[in-house]
Amino acid sequence: MSLIRRLRATQRTIERDMLGVSLLDQIKNEEIRKRTRVTEIAQRVAKLKWQWAGHIARRTDGRWGLKVLE
Repeated sequence: MSLIRRLRATQRTIERDMLGVSLLDQIKNEEIRKRTRVTEIAQRVAKLKWQWAGHIARRTDGRWGLKVLE
């Protein structure tokens, strides 16, 4: 969870920089997210994790990844 928190904070910093907005402007994170239309990093990480798990589960060549996943 601490890694996700740090990623979210970094993403918010980057989005503020993209818009040229500083913390002193006191614009809410939700408003910045609407303006940039960027997917939240935690959602993206979860989606990629499930995609990888599906990829590993579909393999039939006997490699160890499927055995570990099961």
